[in-house]
Amino acid sequence: MSTASNTSASNTAVTSATAGHDSFGSLAHLDLGGESYRVHRLDAVPGAERLPLSHKILLENLLRHEDGHTVTAEHITALVHGGSDAAQDVVAFSPSRVFLHDTNGVPVLTDLAALRDAVAAAGGDPRSVRPRIPSHLTVDHSVATEVSGRADALRRNVEIEYRRNAERYRFLKWGETLDGVHVVPPGTGIMHQINLEYLASVVERRDGWAFPDTCAGTDSHTTMVNALGVLAWGVGGVEAEVALLGQPLSMLVPPVVGVELTGELGPGVTATDLVLTVVETLRAHGVVGKFVEFTGDAVARIPLAHRATISNMCPEFGATAAMFPIDDATIGYLRLTGRTPGHVAAVETYAKEQGLWHDPSADLRYDERLRIDLSGVTASLAGPRRPQDRVPLAAVPANATAAIDRVRASRPAEQPSAQIPDGAVAIAAITSCTNTSNPHVMVAAGLLARNARERGLTAKPWVKTSLAPGSKTVTEYLARAGLTGPLDELGFQLVGYGCMTCIGNSGPLLPSAAEAVAERGAVVASVLSGNRNFDGRINNDVSLNYLASPPLVVAYALAGSVKHDLTTEPLGVDADGEPVLLADLWPDDAEIDEVVRAHLTPELFHEAYTDVFGGDEHWAGVPESDGHHFAWEPDSTYLRRPPFLDEVSETVATPADVTGARTLLLLGDSVTTDHISPAGRIPAASSAGRYLTALGETDLNTYASRRGNFEVMVRGGFANPRLANLLAPEGGGVTPDFTRDGALVPIHEASESYAAAGVPLIVIAGQEYGTGSSRDWAAKTTALLKVKAVLAQSFERIHRSNLVALGVLPLQFLDGDSAASLGLDGTEEFDLAGIAGVVEDPARPLTVRVRPADRPAFEFAVRARLDTPREAAYYANGGVLPYVHRLILRGELD
Repeated sequence: MSTASNTSASNTAVTSATAGHDSFGSLAHLDLGGESYRVHRLDAVPGAERLPLSHKILLENLLRHEDGHTVTAEHITALVHGGSDAAQDVVAFSPSRVFLHDTNGVPVLTDLAALRDAVAAAGGDPRSVRPRIPSHLTVDHSVATEVSGRADALRRNVEIEYRRNAERYRFLKWGETLDGVHVVPPGTGIMHQINLEYLASVVERRDGWAFPDTCAGTDSHTTMVNALGVLAWGVGGVEAEVALLGQPLSMLVPPVVGVELTGELGPGVTATDLVLTVVETLRAHGVVGKFVEFTGDAVARIPLAHRATISNMCPEFGATAAMFPIDDATIGYLRLTGRTPGHVAAVETYAKEQGLWHDPSADLRYDERLRIDLSGVTASLAGPRRPQDRVPLAAVPANATAAIDRVRASRPAEQPSAQIPDGAVAIAAITSCTNTSNPHVMVAAGLLARNARERGLTAKPWVKTSLAPGSKTVTEYLARAGLTGPLDELGFQLVGYGCMTCIGNSGPLLPSAAEAVAERGAVVASVLSGNRNFDGRINNDVSLNYLASPPLVVAYALAGSVKHDLTTEPLGVDADGEPVLLADLWPDDAEIDEVVRAHLTPELFHEAYTDVFGGDEHWAGVPESDGHHFAWEPDSTYLRRPPFLDEVSETVATPADVTGARTLLLLGDSVTTDHISPAGRIPAASSAGRYLTALGETDLNTYASRRGNFEVMVRGGFANPRLANLLAPEGGGVTPDFTRDGALVPIHEASESYAAAGVPLIVIAGQEYGTGSSRDWAAKTTALLKVKAVLAQSFERIHRSNLVALGVLPLQFLDGDSAASLGLDGTEEFDLAGIAGVVEDPARPLTVRVRPADRPAFEFAVRARLDTPREAAYYANGGVLPYVHRLILRGELD
């Protein structure tokens, strides 16, 4: 039904009302399922009908929070019509809820616990540090693929998880004592799939109000629920803290790119193939800091599960959000996943009344337009180290060979064994909510496994295979369809319900593969159905990493090598000696659809989420905690009170200029948050590993699991061995210490030496600095290493805002400038002049004076990336936590 055809219904369903600041007379009542709710009518604002979907949701948010100060009528008008005053292009967005996972959630809770301590020490009430909006924390990032390829893998991995993380889980139970914090226990599923299948309401009905469900999440893939028409995106942990405490998120109004989808997918083309094409196309177009909206007639032909796969990988193409409209597919998915009939009807009514229902004929005001023809999508992978580097299936062998040659050029000329040659697949993992939320590709993987077993094929013995779905619904429908057995027989036994291999919790390689790497320098690969394949992320011993659909993951486990051409070479021979090609095993689309229709029912989802917050016997055995303060244990290696408020005062000092700064690291393009703050296993020889070993720890676990201990994390800063520091080309994790004649030392030690000498530090980088996860520890590490500013050619959105939130100044080269063009080699001294001025007016240029040792000093201008007045206030206060601390002590936090 089009928007126009709903006019009469709107007139009868909505009645006028008045309250508070309502400059546009938009406050009204809407009947939803026989109950009246207050709403802000979007059609009361002239021009709102042409706004893109995401801006309509922003508009509603502003109307509901208009107070004449933080949100004004001028802000609202500027959103709808565009403003000549740049200050009015800033909006204060108040999400309806916050979403966390354990490895980012633990630091959020440690910060809140430390804030309680600091407020109490200053004479305030620690109970004032409490969430003002609902939040969910899903424990999904801790379980690792330690055991795989056996029937008891799930049980054993869960036991290992609880043994390693008992201290962290006790802390999370204390976190549940904070009002509004709800923990989804380990073993339930992956946060984004749970959000999609259960938590996201699409339309929220709360305290007599009805409004769009909006979400800020401490994971960049929070965008997955954009598939439902929910405006949600990833934020840093410190931004999440601010939102939890009831403060709005300050942002520039993002431009919107309308992506028209045309045509339809061909036979055998998967949602993964589609999303890899979307990532490649949009990353090339340039959508960083923008909203993306999918439109066009073809949208109606894209199943909701396919939309979720696309929206999930929004961070991979760099956008803030990747929105699909609310339509019949949305409503059908809500019914399928067990939402109540009354709620589903309320969503449909609200969307149609508010102009949020998809109308392909609507002429919406997009800032940019792009077209993607679905009929041109073909079978693909992405790799070997970036998700935007799509590779057609037939071109994978050549791509892998070239990548192996590059790796080999930097290694000793050792010869790998004939059994495990270069290009061997060491990891084949069906993992990550990106694809396990999609029953079409999961059933395809199961059917391909069944067909392979019927022909007698098996996985190669050096391949570590695993199945880690994002929710229990997946294993249930695979079992109902009779596909669990074939997957098990190929080694894809269930290893856990969590992110696992996708976030680097891949566990050790099989002994034969590990030996080939360690003793003969084999260049091995992983193939996984995840969303990230950055250097060093999946496994420290794996050099090549490819993203692929679940059925292709199974196929590569059979082939055993990424140099194997799956389009022409057989995967093996059957019992009759006949060659078996991938095309012989690939299931027909009609069969996939038939299995999905037969075995996915609302009852299946209802059963999976009946007791989503209950947990198993392991969770029940975690001791309960209480008290207004968390009891820090001085000998803990997992939880230490963070130092960000140790020297906070009640007054704000004027930001001072930086004089005599040295370069801690000189970096190139596409430095990721994985490079800055690794998530994977902690090597014993690393600075963090040596620190833990000296304390008597034998199970070092992962950086992700120890984010509650700042001592570990600061030692892990920039320690990823794959990070290329141009000041130390010999390898990652070290840098020259110019207070000691340029001796190469671990980065943490260099920082301490500079601090003792009173020398401030900067980091210099190229384009796309801080891509990847919304990892606040990448900014926290930078701050704790005493870095005053990061000077880059461009920043990824989340990391830039995280730097500001930690009191680190992001500076951007002016167009055409770079370290190379200015002749910077990192040995110079730098003065940053005019910092107080840019805090007052971020549009002012800031002057960088360079003092090389071997040539005359010179100057150049840079742009301070304090994008909003609130960001300038955060920076002036030394970061978000000191800012909030001062608000609380002044009694300004409601």
